[in-house]
Amino acid sequence: MSRPQEAWTSNLGVIFAVAGSAVGLGNFLRFPGLAAQYGGGAFMIAYFVSLLVIGVPVCWAEWTVGRHGGHHGYHSSPGIFHALLRRRWAKYFGSIGFLIPMLVCMYYVYVEAWCLGYAVNAISGRLSVPGMHYGEFFATYTGANVDGVAVKFGLGDVGIFVVIVLLLNLYLLYRGLSKGIELACRVGMPLLVGLGLILLVRVLTLGTPDPARPGQNVLTALGFMWNPGDSVLASLRNPQLWLAAAGQVFFSLSIGLGVIITYASYLRKTDDVTLSGLTAVSANEFCEVALGGMITVPAAFIFLGAAGVAGQGTFALGFIVLPEVFAHMPAGVLFASAFFVLLFLAAVTSSLSILQPVIAFLEEAFAMRRAVSVSWLALVMILGTGFVWYFSKDLKALDTIDFWIGNVGVFLQGTVIILLFGWVIGIEKSWREMHRGAALRVPGFFRIVMRYITPLYLITIFTLFLLDKVVGWNFSFEKPVFQQTGYIADLVGNAPSPVARITVGFIIAVCLLGLALVTVAGRRWRSKPVAPHYRK
Repeated sequence: MSRPQEAWTSNLGVIFAVAGSAVGLGNFLRFPGLAAQYGGGAFMIAYFVSLLVIGVPVCWAEWTVGRHGGHHGYHSSPGIFHALLRRRWAKYFGSIGFLIPMLVCMYYVYVEAWCLGYAVNAISGRLSVPGMHYGEFFATYTGANVDGVAVKFGLGDVGIFVVIVLLLNLYLLYRGLSKGIELACRVGMPLLVGLGLILLVRVLTLGTPDPARPGQNVLTALGFMWNPGDSVLASLRNPQLWLAAAGQVFFSLSIGLGVIITYASYLRKTDDVTLSGLTAVSANEFCEVALGGMITVPAAFIFLGAAGVAGQGTFALGFIVLPEVFAHMPAGVLFASAFFVLLFLAAVTSSLSILQPVIAFLEEAFAMRRAVSVSWLALVMILGTGFVWYFSKDLKALDTIDFWIGNVGVFLQGTVIILLFGWVIGIEKSWREMHRGAALRVPGFFRIVMRYITPLYLITIFTLFLLDKVVGWNFSFEKPVFQQTGYIADLVGNAPSPVARITVGFIIAVCLLGLALVTVAGRRWRSKPVAPHYRK
């Protein structure tokens, strides 16, 4: 199969790109919110266990499988599975890595538009109006009050930013790997880290801004975020804690999305995947733990106290709580602007990564030129983002796709990848392939981890996830309770949500269309020889 003339300019370029895909809204909003919710230190223990048992091994597996598939001239997850397994059913397992990013990008781009809109509103001073009710502003701006109300294109509406974000993503994708995605990440990532460091220094130098509340100071705020507390052992016995930590690792590292497989497929046969993968993970952890973990929640605690932080979800923390914090902060307009520009940079580098697997599949499956594949992607994005944008009340469409695809889907894809690495290809062959050209030798005990412990851990976590979020078990053996969860009640409860049902139908329709495209692509691939194709 002829290989598209796409390549990274250097190993550093692909590291920037993978780090850009990993560093996103989860680092600065989702991670600190979960850490605060589950007791800081206890959450960090579960988080780092999940990082070592799931995050790093699955990341290495994706880098290895992707580069190995690229040797055969394939760059999409369905194509790589087809080339490596050489079975008719293989491409359908690989289709998860194409369908997940296609559906996730439909709502991620909409959230990206919020970030850009908030950045512009912060720069103009419209987020620093005395007495402003930020919850009402968020609900009006995003359309969370009424379906369709946010579909407007005035200068103060989100619509203009949806258009700008769509055009920006499509333009950078049209420019290709090196001139588009890599360039954007090379510029965006250092700028993002620079803004993060500025905000971090500002938060750590806030001291005690309100003398009337001496308990709300920097040290107490950091303690609220990081101290294990007296009940750390009790917290670690909570299955929801481990579910949250594992989910954050998936969300944060962009594993299970099909992104790393696609990116790694453009590597040379001797490009180091062990060190590159670990470097990308380290860059993400710095942004998540050192920046996200020490900016968002501590800043909110200093000005609003524990009551202002507790129970806040990802969106509420970022788009409702923090604007109020910046309004209380000296030079708040400046720091609010920096924060939302940071969020936008994090979002755009991630959205480019999420969209690239779709482009790779379209070009690989149907021999499309870049202009044609980007045009088809534009149509998909307009339809999908328009759907989420219109059905905006309570963010129901967004939340439904995020749950069934952004949570369930990535667990499935991550499990499939690690099983492919350790069992289908075989741990010995995969281990040799992973160390081809490696400057860093992975410790031998990771053979056992990647073959046995990671799959078992993933299956256990996924089972707990289903028992919690789908079955509604209270995790008690003495007095078990099975209560219908909101996601199930939305579909089959006494008062189901029409929007949730329409959204699930939309998901099914998109998946069936995607599988049909994979079937057509498979017929074309069977007529092509599957032979190694290395880029020197």
